[in-house]
Amino acid sequence: MTGMDRRTVIATGVAAAGLAATAGAAQAASGPTANTRQGKVRGESAENGIKVFRGIPYGAPTGGANRFRAPQPPADWSGVRDCLTYGDQSPQVAPPPVPLFTSWDRPVGESEDCLHLNVWTPATDAKKRPVMVWFHGGGFAQYNGSAPAYDGERLCRRGDVVLVTVNHRLNIFGYLYLEELGGEAWAGAANAGQLDLVASLQWVRDNIAAFGGDPGNVTIFGESGGGAKVCTLMAMPAAKGLFHKAIVESGPFVDGVSKQSATETAKAVLAALKLDPGQLDQLASLSTAQILDAYRAVAPHARSFAPVVDGHSLPRDPFDPDAPETSAAVPLLIGTNKDEMNLLAGSPATFGLDFNSLPVALTPLLPHADVDQIVDDYRKLRPQATAPDVFFGITTQIFMTINSVRIAERKAAQGGAAAYMYQVAWETPVMGGRFKSPHSVEIPFVFDTVAKSASMVGEAKAAQPMAEQMCPAWIAFARSGSPQTKTLPPWPAYDDKSRATMVFNTKSEVVSDPGGDERTLLKDIPPIGMAR
Repeated sequence: MTGMDRRTVIATGVAAAGLAATAGAAQAASGPTANTRQGKVRGESAENGIKVFRGIPYGAPTGGANRFRAPQPPADWSGVRDCLTYGDQSPQVAPPPVPLFTSWDRPVGESEDCLHLNVWTPATDAKKRPVMVWFHGGGFAQYNGSAPAYDGERLCRRGDVVLVTVNHRLNIFGYLYLEELGGEAWAGAANAGQLDLVASLQWVRDNIAAFGGDPGNVTIFGESGGGAKVCTLMAMPAAKGLFHKAIVESGPFVDGVSKQSATETAKAVLAALKLDPGQLDQLASLSTAQILDAYRAVAPHARSFAPVVDGHSLPRDPFDPDAPETSAAVPLLIGTNKDEMNLLAGSPATFGLDFNSLPVALTPLLPHADVDQIVDDYRKLRPQATAPDVFFGITTQIFMTINSVRIAERKAAQGGAAAYMYQVAWETPVMGGRFKSPHSVEIPFVFDTVAKSASMVGEAKAAQPMAEQMCPAWIAFARSGSPQTKTLPPWPAYDDKSRATMVFNTKSEVVSDPGGDERTLLKDIPPIGMAR
């Protein structure tokens, strides 16, 4: 989809949303209300009586003088603010279309006024329900918290919980590091996107009781980049005490970006903008489009638009060399899908690999390794595997599974709150089943939104049994810190001896160290982009 096509789709979607809001104004006037610290908000009743409030501001607009700075509180308002439409997403470069995600698309606006969140709740009463706060995927660069797959109606009704989904600053707007170049005037100007998430959790602490939630029982969870955001928050002092449980789905983030690497990226950004370090004050007067153009120019060559170990907002790597003490009392549920890279690297070329072209395809991803030897050793473990199977098996382990296990090991070794490990082995039938158990396939099961996610999981009837297992387990974890439910087999906490892992499938079971031989073979091989 071209940029112009995307803008047309967004404009059409936003216009349609405006018409729908106008048509429903009379109904909205009698919708559910709640009092926040900034003012009163009005939502609407969804299916089965669930109340939903969309686009509640938790921070001020982030453009102009607020650009690249820590988030500021939103302005107060008088009267009742209608919260009926989703807020803008952070400016971003449109990702290439992914066929499996087509039924998840929800056109939204895009601007630097993007600090908004959405709340689903069974009732705006005084009952203290567990609160689940979702951070969306897309690395640290793309997407938003408003996709149909994240709709909270069924999750809230099933578990009598409150769900919050969050938009925040992304890519260059959220993760440009300027402290080393800007001096004292820019002290604290780092990790703005993560500080947005802290601000959203502060909003939950201060306001969620008015929506029937318990600010003393908050679970943060996220998938892919959202999981990496959770890992990072677990090591941020400012987030301590704002959440009490954490779930990381296919998003292990062990090491942050070094100040040196992030500063080199910032220099490249300034060069693209034709500015020098003495002109940082001019960043506030540039247009959003100019900033985004600089990001387009620099991003293909940089890893550094991600959380930076700056020494204060993020004082250490999230899970290296051990689990952070800041979140020692926070239970962790972490896991992956069996065939993550079938989606993330699943091009026609990779599905068409043979054993002659396989090393050529792997070498750019594993530049520090003896690829021929790795392939030979892996084929001895999996003699029936095809060349694409070997490619996806090796890359799934290195880019996703190994670090997820490493985080579980380090959390368990800390001796504080428990860690639990899972793997999703259910294979989606869409597109002829070629993707097997790909990245993101678990999201419709966690939210119980299989009916809204046909492009990912296929016909709802066949996929619903997975939601019947995973959604209650996530709810149980949010409620108590243990994912155990009556319908699942006994699920022990993780340790480096038993390595108990719940393997979710049509019939789920606990397995000791699934794929452990592959992990052992590959665990010391750094992939591209991991050098700091």
